[in-house]
Amino acid sequence: MICAHRISKRYRLYEKPSDRIWELFPFSGPKQPREFWALRDVSFGVEKGEFLGIVGPNGSGKSTLLQILSGTISPTAGRIVAQGRIAALLELGVGFHPESTGRENVYINGEILGLSRNEIRRAMPAIEAFAEIGEYMDRPVKEYSSGMYVRLAFAAAVHSEPDILIVDEALAVGDAAFSHRCVQRFEEMKRRGVTVLFVSHDLGLVKQLSDRALFMLGGRVAAEGRPNEVVNRYAGYVLERQKREEAQGGERNGLTAGHRHGDGLSRVRRVELRDSRGVPRSVFESGERMSVVVEVRFAGHAAEPVVGMLVRNRHGIDVFGTNTRLEGRKLGRFEAGDELEVEFRFDCLFTEQEYTLTVASQHWDGSSQDWLDDVATFRVISPRRQAGFVHLRTEVECRKRSGAA
Repeated sequence: MICAHRISKRYRLYEKPSDRIWELFPFSGPKQPREFWALRDVSFGVEKGEFLGIVGPNGSGKSTLLQILSGTISPTAGRIVAQGRIAALLELGVGFHPESTGRENVYINGEILGLSRNEIRRAMPAIEAFAEIGEYMDRPVKEYSSGMYVRLAFAAAVHSEPDILIVDEALAVGDAAFSHRCVQRFEEMKRRGVTVLFVSHDLGLVKQLSDRALFMLGGRVAAEGRPNEVVNRYAGYVLERQKREEAQGGERNGLTAGHRHGDGLSRVRRVELRDSRGVPRSVFESGERMSVVVEVRFAGHAAEPVVGMLVRNRHGIDVFGTNTRLEGRKLGRFEAGDELEVEFRFDCLFTEQEYTLTVASQHWDGSSQDWLDDVATFRVISPRRQAGFVHLRTEVECRKRSGAA
């Protein structure tokens, strides 16, 4: 069981580090720092064996709350009451010593949690099997990739037999197979009565695992209750904020790709995601009509170019892709200075999660003129929970047959 009563956290913000010293001299002049309240009067309780999912936009106080609950920082006001052993998996880089090996760090963290060396030794084979980092188990942690670090940290935390587990967006770094193992482990812990508090931007996962959910906004609890209702309220907030940004001209068209290559015969100048009314958006409801607009400018003579798009999920797995050649559209000939706009319209039959968009202009044989990896991101929200990547509009027909007399 864990209970938070009127938790608040204040930070003092200084214009420069030396201003901290001037506070020691009360008559030295106006050097008062600004105050920032990361949390304000946050209260809730979590019963034994309950899973609490916490959602909210960046900067809403989610991570600060988990740090206070796990004891890594102290609240400015309020108090925490917890019963049982707490294991926490917070932001990447916290908890492991970079010069020590993975195995040594597992022992150190286990002892901090109150486990004996014999208990840790018995759990070590299961930790190694879950983390799947092989020989790196005996290499310094500073040599690990972010994915290896999270796999080992998560394995160590869940095999320490905690009464309360606190997790801050740990699954966002792992691959799809690791995420699946983590979900299975969460469900096993739920059956064993372990209390879990976790922050996640994967709203489908929050619905799947949580018994209750919190929606944090501006350092306060904006909503608390059943996961479906809380997640839908958060999704509504995201949509409203997106509409306000669009109305204020906040839509960004700057092209920043994860990787860009091609021979330069043409250049992608603009990429937009739009709703059915032609309004630029970055959040869509599953099932609604959407479009991808790609604008290309040619630097020389091009015969029958091809323009394409590719949607990937957050793990980099290809979900859907097409191009003008596959769709049977020949584009003709272009000269230097000519421009082309291609719009791909389709139903957004994706499940609730975040996706990236890759676009390209190509020659007819598939070689690239301008290829932009992950040039845009968009989020799909849904009031329903579905597995996988696509939401196939399914019709279900049931027939009952009586047993033989």
